[in-house]
Amino acid sequence: MKNIFKKTVVTGLVLSAFAMGCKKSTLDTVNPNAQTTQTFWQNSSDAVKGINAVYGSLIIDGSYMRFSPIVENTRGDDATSYSPWDQIYNMGKFNMQSTGDGVLFSWTAYYQGILRANEVLKYVPAINMDAELKKRVLGQAYFLRGLYYFHLADFYKNVPMPLVPAASSADYFQKQQPQDVVWAQVISDFKAAEGMLPTTYAGLSPDGQIGRATKGAAAAYLGKTYLFTKKYTEAAAEFKSVIDMGLYSLVPNYYDNFFANNENNAESIFEVQFSRDAGGTDLGWGGDPSSGWGRTSARAITFGAASFGFTDVQPTPALYNEYLQEKTTSGGIDPRLDVTMYYNKPGEKLYNQDFATRYAGSSSLNALFCHKYENGDSGQADEYDWRSGINERLMRYADVLLMYAECLNELGTTNDAYQYIQMVRNRVGLPNLATVKPGMSQTEMREQIGHERFLEFSLEGHRFDDIRRWGWLQDATKLAWLKARDPEFNTYTPGKEYLPIPLTEVQTNVGLVQNTGY
Repeated sequence: MKNIFKKTVVTGLVLSAFAMGCKKSTLDTVNPNAQTTQTFWQNSSDAVKGINAVYGSLIIDGSYMRFSPIVENTRGDDATSYSPWDQIYNMGKFNMQSTGDGVLFSWTAYYQGILRANEVLKYVPAINMDAELKKRVLGQAYFLRGLYYFHLADFYKNVPMPLVPAASSADYFQKQQPQDVVWAQVISDFKAAEGMLPTTYAGLSPDGQIGRATKGAAAAYLGKTYLFTKKYTEAAAEFKSVIDMGLYSLVPNYYDNFFANNENNAESIFEVQFSRDAGGTDLGWGGDPSSGWGRTSARAITFGAASFGFTDVQPTPALYNEYLQEKTTSGGIDPRLDVTMYYNKPGEKLYNQDFATRYAGSSSLNALFCHKYENGDSGQADEYDWRSGINERLMRYADVLLMYAECLNELGTTNDAYQYIQMVRNRVGLPNLATVKPGMSQTEMREQIGHERFLEFSLEGHRFDDIRRWGWLQDATKLAWLKARDPEFNTYTPGKEYLPIPLTEVQTNVGLVQNTGY
């Protein structure tokens, strides 16, 4: 999709400018000099531009440019925040306010994407164009709408669910839907996408760019949604279908999943495409789009090490210590530790500087800093230009393997889960689980999977979702354990597992009820 942005930066932004028109002031009036939905959707080129604009909502501030990684990571026990900005500091401590920008950013970004997807799904079917290209465009729209609603249900729980573009201001204020209804729509969208998308875009024209949603991505996310809703049989079938495609494999080096050196690799099922070479150099904070926007991420500066970035998010000591629990077969430390974080060890370097020398005499000498998704190994001096080009990997094949293992365990076939867990362990040289922990019970295997996922996906935004869906916040013993290893959980209260709905939305839409606890 880096090629998508290079080739359609202007046209995609032009489309999004009118596609974002969902406020009352723009719904009831028409500028005779502006392009409209009636004049735009004419041919296959318009259809491709339209779907490219839907992808565009993945790379703005509330989405994966910055704030979605903040929401996803700060609330787990693998990350903590000492940020001076309350919108990040309070996110990790379950103390967000409904008036805060942090809860509005993602809400706005994902509904922008949904609006654009709804435009594609409404207008592209009537365009006279190549049938296979049309099918691919619509499949991508279903996938992306499903992904945006997945995040809204995951972040906010009960949310409005528009499925068609608003025809007038009267259609703008949608009623809130229960979370299970939203999950059902997500399942429906991913099912539709799975049936329409190709396994690969290789050789397809004119939309053969790397980074577009595929059948594998739709199946993996459909399985994930089933897993989140405890439909283990259905989830297992989707994960097995991805495995049986034979298209994906674990890359030999764990490192290659998180930096710019090997993007869109064999393990990547879906990733958000960023590039320092596409678009302009302005930062895409959201709102009305500009042709000057770059296609870069601000994650690196936000999570960056002290004096090289803002250090708004850091790994926890609990994560560091858990990496040390089990030696590799050669007696070494789990190599995922060094990929995940910078810390004071002999020979440690970041941004071409020696860690111990750079932080000598400061509190940072014994601190832990994020390494994943940082540019400290690339030759950059620091992250202060705000322009990281590292792709955000949303779905990796390793996740499919471990989620499939989880389904097998929940379905009572615990012994069958071992082989899929071991595939992930083998890459980092950990011993055979069937040898070191043979014959685990279903309960023991649940604990083991929790440990395996914690180390494999640290700082990738999965941990808090796992904690919540496993019911640990309602389990007094588990919650006490979380509090002991991550003090941020001391401020958790029931209901705070979801973000508050932005107050501005509640005040303007009588169909919304604020989440419990706010």
